[in-house]
Amino acid sequence: MNKAVFLDRDGVITEDIGYVNKIEDFKLLPNAVEGLVLLKNYRLFIVTNQSGIGRGYYKFEDFFNYNKRVLEELKKHNIKIEKTYFCPHNPEDNCECRKPKTRFLEDAKKEFNISLKKSFVIGDRKSDFEMGRNVGCKTIHVLTGNGSNAKNEVHPDYFARDLLDAAKWIIKNDK
Repeated sequence: MNKAVFLDRDGVITEDIGYVNKIEDFKLLPNAVEGLVLLKNYRLFIVTNQSGIGRGYYKFEDFFNYNKRVLEELKKHNIKIEKTYFCPHNPEDNCECRKPKTRFLEDAKKEFNISLKKSFVIGDRKSDFEMGRNVGCKTIHVLTGNGSNAKNEVHPDYFARDLLDAAKWIIKNDK
């Protein structure tokens, strides 16, 4: 079975300015590329809640165009994201795909032969850590996003300064 790293996008890989959807707002966070390069022996996935679609702040097309830009930039550095899983729903919709629900991790497990117990979730919000914990992944809270105030609400396995720090911790603690 394969090992994976499931990453939130906004606040972990890219700057989170709130409901990010415009290509001109695209900005990789410092050390994001360096961290992802270190994770070359893992299958990489983006798992992101995008309630701005459900709220009518932007359209599916805006999300796809922005995400395509993210993937193109990462590809320039030989970083392959296997798949982007996204939930377009409002929190009130009570859908099956919004984090902290685990549908996307279960889908990746089946589709890519992933061992969730040997995988990691990196995020900046409580919902990221809950999702990872619910399937037995190790969880890492990066302090680069807007959810850094969740520090006392959830207890991830590690608090990381950024994605590079998270990647180093994964490599050191992957057993």
